[in-house]
Amino acid sequence: MAIAVGIFAHQEERRIGTCLASLPLDRADTVYHVLVNGSTDATAVRAREEAAGRANIHVHDIARGGKSRTWNHLIHDLLDGNDKAVILLDGDAHIASGSIDALARAVGQEGINAAAGMPLNGRMAAHYRHLLTTDGGLFGDLYALSGQFVNRIRDRGLRLPDDLIGDDGLVAAWAHTDLQTDAAWQRDRVFACEEAGFLCEPVRLTNPSSWRMQYRRMTNYSLRFFQNRIVSDIMDREGPDGLPRELRSLYAAWLPRLAPRSGPTGWFDRKALERMRQAAA
Repeated sequence: MAIAVGIFAHQEERRIGTCLASLPLDRADTVYHVLVNGSTDATAVRAREEAAGRANIHVHDIARGGKSRTWNHLIHDLLDGNDKAVILLDGDAHIASGSIDALARAVGQEGINAAAGMPLNGRMAAHYRHLLTTDGGLFGDLYALSGQFVNRIRDRGLRLPDDLIGDDGLVAAWAHTDLQTDAAWQRDRVFACEEAGFLCEPVRLTNPSSWRMQYRRMTNYSLRFFQNRIVSDIMDREGPDGLPRELRSLYAAWLPRLAPRSGPTGWFDRKALERMRQAAA
C-alpha cells in the first residue's frame, strides 16, 4: 500500500517550486498529485519542471478552480483506493522534514481517521498549535486521512459542497463523527501530530499585494463563517448524507437568518452576505 499526497495549487507559480522541493519526492512508496486548479499563471509549468523525470509525480491542470471541488476530484476520481494514508497540503506551504512519515504513522493508528500538521511560523502559531491539540481541528495547509477512512468516503459517495470555503472544518467534522451526525462526535478520532509541520509565507503589510490578498481572505473568512452555520445545522440533523452539491442552493432560505457581526468583522460580513445574495439569485 502506498501514500498519496494531494497538493492544491491556485496561482502559485512563485511558491509551488519551494513547496515541492520541501517534499521527499524520490520516495518509492509515495504518489504525488499536484492539483493546479483555476490557475491562469505558470503554476502548472513550474510544477512540471519539478516533476520532470519522476514517474510518481502527476501534474493535473484543472480548468475550474475551487479547493473543495478539487478535493472531491482527488478523492473520487484520482485515487485508486489502495492508499494507507492520504496527505493533503497547500501549494504555498513549506513542509517540515519528516512530516510525511509522521502523518502516515499517525493515521495508521487504530481508531484515528485524521491527523493535523502543525503551523511552525507566524505570530499566532503557538496559539493555533494549542487549539489543534486541545480541540482536534485540522488546518488545510497540511493534514492526513487514513486510507480506510477515505475509502469509506468514496464508498458512500460523500462529497464536500463544491462551493464550500475551506475543506478542513468539514473534513474534521467527518473524522470526529466517523461520518455520522454530530451526536457521534469523539475528540480522539483526530490526532494532533507534533512531529509534522508546515511554514507559510507571512503577510507583509508593507506590500500592497499582501493587503489585497488579506482583504480577499477576510471576506472569505466571513463567507466561511456563514457557510459553517448552514453546514453545522445539516451535520447536526442529518449528517454528511444531507449535504447539498452546492451550498448556494440553500442560501435563499438561510439569508433572512443571517446578519453581520459587530465591529470591524461586520464590513467583511456584509461583503460575504452580498456574495451569498448574488449566488442565490
